[in-house]
Amino acid sequence: MNKLVVLTLALLLCGCSSPSGQAPEKPQPKPTEFQPGRPIFQQLYVAAHGWARDAQPIRLQSQVTPGDKDRDGKAAVWTGYFGSPALRGVKFYTWSGTDAPDFSQRGITPGSLDTYNPSNTSTAIFDVRFLKIDSDQAFDVAQKHGGEKVLAKNPDTPISYILDWDSATSKLNWHVIYGASQGDAKLVVDVDASTGAFYRTQK
Repeated sequence: MNKLVVLTLALLLCGCSSPSGQAPEKPQPKPTEFQPGRPIFQQLYVAAHGWARDAQPIRLQSQVTPGDKDRDGKAAVWTGYFGSPALRGVKFYTWSGTDAPDFSQRGITPGSLDTYNPSNTSTAIFDVRFLKIDSDQAFDVAQKHGGEKVLAKNPDTPISYILDWDSATSKLNWHVIYGASQGDAKLVVDVDASTGAFYRTQK
């Protein structure tokens, strides 16, 4: 009887143990998340109001990430800049959907604080109600005004986006940039962020 009990316990222990030499499974990395600008802007706007109740947007811009081949007007990293007249400050917030090195961790990360000057046209705040067109819609417009030709010639061209206020025309514009930045862009197409109308091209 004792031998039978010992044998049963041994079989149970063998059945519960892991196969010899088999390493535990490593967690799979999360896929990169790409999002259009407008829903991310809304999240960053809420975060900015946690810093200053009168915070108003100045600019929203995307960053090109490694292996970024998205062609739907989306990005894995967006940064929003907000100004507070009451606090005389500018603060930025970054949303990240990637685990790539050299970028903020996933989610929303607050950035540094700078001085706000309301007379500086480069930091002009705008009313959120002007933003009616998203970055994916702006991309579709840009494709019809030179973007398709750029990508046909060089499909690996990175695409980035900037949303800001044009004080000269009192318009909120999307800048669809065929390049990692405006400085090295092959083409920049400006689209009215309120109506979705083509505004102009720059090179």
